[in-house]
Amino acid sequence: MSVLDGLLVLLAAVGAGTINAVVGSGSLITFPTLLAVGYPPVLANISNNIGMVPGGLSGTWGYRAELTDQRRRLLTLATMSCLGGVTGALLLLVLPASSFRAVVPVLLAVAVLLVVVQPHMQGALARRRTRRGRPTGQGSTMAAMPGVALAGVYGGYFGGAQGVLLVGLLGTLLPESLQRVNALKNALATCVNAVAAVVFVVVARDEIDWLVVAVIAVGSASGGVLGATIGRRLPQRVLRAVIVVVGVVAIVFLVSPA
Repeated sequence: MSVLDGLLVLLAAVGAGTINAVVGSGSLITFPTLLAVGYPPVLANISNNIGMVPGGLSGTWGYRAELTDQRRRLLTLATMSCLGGVTGALLLLVLPASSFRAVVPVLLAVAVLLVVVQPHMQGALARRRTRRGRPTGQGSTMAAMPGVALAGVYGGYFGGAQGVLLVGLLGTLLPESLQRVNALKNALATCVNAVAAVVFVVVARDEIDWLVVAVIAVGSASGGVLGATIGRRLPQRVLRAVIVVVGVVAIVFLVSPA
């Protein structure tokens, strides 16, 4: 890696860490940057995944106030995220890179739609739970578990825009504000990246460039702190608009010819 390439990757990592904390999809900045400076796709994907873990940790720490009273829910959903992340990481090592190309844009489109209609769907679900006399918290968490596991599979396999998927899913099913959902998203995405990183270190060491990992780790950690600071101050409508825009850009990126 040349000095210029290193600076480009570092800047991309700062931007990725920032946008991950706010909404997700930061890998759609770092991954293409690594490809542009000459790294092969699988090595770039795996090295990027490992390097983004510190950014996820710093972003999650920045949202710690919104997670304080969600610990039981976080533990339950994090278990599903970890199972999905391990599965996705193993799939990356055995399946061709084109396997999810057709389905991922569809998933993202559904997620963006869920973010747009989230307030209305939350209200409808809350009224339904009230009529049936069901508690909102635990039942909603249970309903979210399968989707969180599937999002973990996707995140372990590629990871770009898994934040949009998680926000769309959790924001629709959980009786929480978008900021509290975003805090959960940061923690769950970090769990996915972390367990996938462990899998890669154990079984795919030849596909890891540790210099790339180090540069992305430094940049993403700095960006995570910045992104959490920005994201927590955004009004719900603005945050929702940012998520939708990023989701649409991610769809365009993924359906564009390589």
